[in-house]
Amino acid sequence: MRKINTFTLNITVAILDFLYQGRHFQRFWVLEEIARAPYFAFLSVLHLRESLGLRGQWHTYLMKQHFEQSVNETEHLEIMESRGGNAYWIDRFLARHLVLVYYWINVVYYWISPRAAYHLSYEIEIHAMETYGKYLSEVDASDIDICSVMNDEMHHAQELYEAMRIIDPDRLTVREKDRKPFPPDVSDLDSVTLVSSVEQK
Repeated sequence: MRKINTFTLNITVAILDFLYQGRHFQRFWVLEEIARAPYFAFLSVLHLRESLGLRGQWHTYLMKQHFEQSVNETEHLEIMESRGGNAYWIDRFLARHLVLVYYWINVVYYWISPRAAYHLSYEIEIHAMETYGKYLSEVDASDIDICSVMNDEMHHAQELYEAMRIIDPDRLTVREKDRKPFPPDVSDLDSVTLVSSVEQK
């Protein structure tokens, strides 16, 4: 499953890199539109399991986490909309069709293998954090909104890592084990410090 996740992510990133060269906020808006889908899917499956009487030990905790994550991603989406990220119909068309497919893929994926679904979302959040860090380091290090969004993506990755640990603590992947510790909460630091923290990852 990890190889499938990596392959899927690499292909998606390559396509987005090609389509959105120099169009930062359009790319960010598409990413944030898609980023909500896994959390909606996780909640849908957890609600279904609850309805079927299949509540697990961490059921309530995970439902709360994923609801808060979906709300936070929607706030990110609104930030990108305020920057004109959804100004063109082609971007809206692409994102909303992708998110529909991605949502149902995640519903099936999470039902069959929750840990693998978390791993894919974890890698996507890491990619998002790195994407925002690159923007801050190369384009505008003083953009406080992007700084805040990047900090949130970092926390989402931490939360997904914890969800993987809860579900299967003995099967953390080599990449996960080898990652250096996440930087501390950097919401009150300046952008230059934040970018430096990411580049040292």
